[in-house]
Amino acid sequence: MRTYTLHLDRDAQAGEAHGLERAQLVPDGLSWTAFAFGPLWFLYHRLWLAALGVVTLLAATAVIGRLAGLTPWAGAVITFLMLLLIGLEASSLRRWTYARRGRPVRDAVLAGSLEEAEMKAATRWFDGAAPLRPVHATYGSGPAGPSEPAIGMFPFSEGRR
Repeated sequence: MRTYTLHLDRDAQAGEAHGLERAQLVPDGLSWTAFAFGPLWFLYHRLWLAALGVVTLLAATAVIGRLAGLTPWAGAVITFLMLLLIGLEASSLRRWTYARRGRPVRDAVLAGSLEEAEMKAATRWFDGAAPLRPVHATYGSGPAGPSEPAIGMFPFSEGRR
């Protein structure tokens, strides 16, 4: 079973078919195609900034390895590990790009395949059971401050404000 996140426009309302027209489901976990094809996978998914970042990362790794005088075997191992990292983070970069473009995560479903995830997401969307996430939340926002005084191990810190 795999987790899929549903990305919709900010103004999409639960229960409306119009909201699902441009829906995207992003699987969580290792992307084998991103691992194997690297920057081409990002270009295929129209993730231009992520593709540029991956090319820059791979080029910087090659240059640093050359300057450090690594053997070809060590360079191959490091390149393999970098591609593994790219495959692991590809879905997160895709989610970040969708959120930046105004299509935040609206729901998450657990399914065995993409088709099953589409069916579950559509069913939840039309039933109105899809949890509405806050639209104003963006990446990079820090944690909110405490709304109530601290109770617990350090009560003396409240008096020093």
